[in-house]
Amino acid sequence: MRLEYHQVDAFAERPFAGNPAAVVSLTEWLDDELMQRIAAELNLSETAFFVPDSDAPGRFHIRWFTPATEVPLCGHATLASAAVVSEVLQCADWPITFDSASGPLQVDRAGATFTLDLPANPPKAVAAPDGLAEALGCSTSDCLLGSDIFLVALESEQQVCQLKPDFNALSCHIEHGVIVTAVGDTYDFVSRFFAPSIGIDEDPVTGAAHCVLTPYWADRLGKSALRARQISARGGDVACELRYDRVALSGAAVFFSHGNLTVPDET
Repeated sequence: MRLEYHQVDAFAERPFAGNPAAVVSLTEWLDDELMQRIAAELNLSETAFFVPDSDAPGRFHIRWFTPATEVPLCGHATLASAAVVSEVLQCADWPITFDSASGPLQVDRAGATFTLDLPANPPKAVAAPDGLAEALGCSTSDCLLGSDIFLVALESEQQVCQLKPDFNALSCHIEHGVIVTAVGDTYDFVSRFFAPSIGIDEDPVTGAAHCVLTPYWADRLGKSALRARQISARGGDVACELRYDRVALSGAAVFFSHGNLTVPDET
């Protein structure tokens, strides 16, 4: 069996920036184990699979896999999938909707910019898990939790940039992921995201993390529209807006490669 796939740099305006995602457009779902094995073989932080809804034009069903597991929400791979719908499937009618484990996710397009409508995930103050400070190598006195994503706020962008976490230790203390964030020098806020327990030591740019970050910083800074940068090695800019219980995340996408996957008909 041969499958077409596309690799797209999301939240990027040039190649080798933002967060790369693989996107596989299907006509019907593959076996779960096969999709997981494809994601492990491609070895990007996320591989998205989507299937058009035959009864509703402009509507698709989407799922996301890290190299290790399926996840309930992935922003950058949704943006990448929207780019494939636009450029490969030649969709001219926007917005479109992806139905997912996190509910319907609408994506609109204006020029080269895609805007994702995602559920907000406002964090609440919690005690930091034992060992988290040692694993991150920083203070965790300001720790919050949004669903299954921890958020640790530091005092400066420099502190966030200089972090060198112990990923083996981190995977023992955090089931999903942890954001470390601070007010930015030239952006409203900056962040980094670590999730070694699900196969991603450091994610370059993370949509799901910004569903936590946007309500947090909107409250702290007293404004709903924010300019953010994830300061990973690749880096990426995200325009964020809090819309009641939803978050709008906007960014561009750049195609890096196209190809075919040859996989067995049975796993």
